[in-house]
Amino acid sequence: MSFELSRNIIIGQYIPGNTFVHRLDPRAKILVTLFLLFGISFTRSLIVSFVYLATMLVIVWSARVPLGFVLRPFVRGLPLILFFLGFSVLWLGWQEPAGIVFFQWGWIRITSNALLMAVLSLTRLISLLLLISLPTLTTPITQLTYGMESLLTPLGYVGLPVHDIAMIATISLRFVPILAEEMERVIKAQASRGGEIGALSWREPMQIGKAMLPLVVPLFVNAFRRAEEMAVAMEARCYVSGAGRTRFVQLHAHLIDYVVVVGMLCYVIAVWYGADLAFNAVLARFA
Repeated sequence: MSFELSRNIIIGQYIPGNTFVHRLDPRAKILVTLFLLFGISFTRSLIVSFVYLATMLVIVWSARVPLGFVLRPFVRGLPLILFFLGFSVLWLGWQEPAGIVFFQWGWIRITSNALLMAVLSLTRLISLLLLISLPTLTTPITQLTYGMESLLTPLGYVGLPVHDIAMIATISLRFVPILAEEMERVIKAQASRGGEIGALSWREPMQIGKAMLPLVVPLFVNAFRRAEEMAVAMEARCYVSGAGRTRFVQLHAHLIDYVVVVGMLCYVIAVWYGADLAFNAVLARFA
């Protein structure tokens, strides 16, 4: 079993670059991410899901981010993902409408609709993984925080603590790789003392679960210790949240940022309503 957990955590990491995606305003990236997130999450069409997946692959290629690096967590968890997808195929096989029954033996029943939902879920999962990873991989955490705070500014007039929400989001993103490093240290310490975690394989998920359970307590203790140290450091520096604070970095949106936001919104709507219609029209023409 690999101990390099930090290599498999991509959320919160930043890959420097000078591509078009890197140069976009962070507010534009957040809005584009929300538009695509809505489209990917709520579509029930396999054709639309493939279109969104192709869109995410194009964006990853444009950002010059290695696809293998982004999909590394997915590949590591692929056996578990396939297990749950196989279980869902067996469960949905007895749901109506079933479509075409490909195989049936005893309580095992594989239908076209069940396979369709499994492929749809897998495609949607890959698209969401790429989508969630891209903002942090192409934008520094501080700029994402400023962008989120700027977008939420109108809600501050009704009493929403905008700065506090942005600060919480920043700390959460920064703590993801930190907690991965803490977990890696604890696992190496346990393995060096003869723990079973070092001799297990992904083919033994139950044993891995039992071996990982004793690691939860030291991980949370270290996380609480780091949180307490950060709180003491913020108080020692007289940190005051909210009104009256200024910032060194000022965001300035350009025309291309507005074009990208409006264009992506129109694209998501067009794909949502137009992909199935075009596909059905092509099928009807060649039928």
